[in-house]
Amino acid sequence: MLEQRNMKRALVLPVVLLLAACGSSGGGGATPATSATAATPPAASATTSAPTTTTTTSTTTAPTSTATSTTTATIAGTPPCRAALLSLSFLGQQGGMGHGEIGFQLRNTSTTSCRTYGWPGIQFLDQNGGALPTIPHHTTSDFFGNSTAIPLVLAPGQSASFRLDVGHGVVTSNGCATAYGLQVIPPNDTATLRTTIPNGAYECRDANVSPLRAGDSAYP
Repeated sequence: MLEQRNMKRALVLPVVLLLAACGSSGGGGATPATSATAATPPAASATTSAPTTTTTTSTTTAPTSTATSTTTATIAGTPPCRAALLSLSFLGQQGGMGHGEIGFQLRNTSTTSCRTYGWPGIQFLDQNGGALPTIPHHTTSDFFGNSTAIPLVLAPGQSASFRLDVGHGVVTSNGCATAYGLQVIPPNDTATLRTTIPNGAYECRDANVSPLRAGDSAYP
């Protein structure tokens, strides 16, 4: 009996030692370290290029008004056509339907260009050069047509014209007379010019005066 117990002890002891050895190596060991370094994603090698914006500048070229600019500059830098630079002459007269048309011309007799615009002042004269009753009416429309006022530049020797629309062959209460001359004050001036009216012209105080026009165009 004693011998059997000793044999069991001999068997148990190696088992206990074996278990102790196993427990020592498995439970008491250090826990392996876990690598927590996050993988850095590879840097993006593709370079994003900013879109290139092409700006197209649309230049609108205004039409060049050479003629207008030149004319405006010429007029602005040209002296006015005063009486001292001009001569006055009679162009003719005609009538009908109770209206008489009398044409006159202002010519640049100087050696330089001059500018003019608008309506001349007028005064009818009798045979002796005395003043007759005269009531001028500046207009762009009369019995004989329409005439727009425009700026004019008269080179040496060039002329401008105007016409008078007067009562013709009609007896009025205003009192009528025969005019044998006309006194004119050019626009932009106070000095006067005179010319004769061959054979006289019938006038009844009131006269429609057209604006100055280039050449003889005011008296077609």
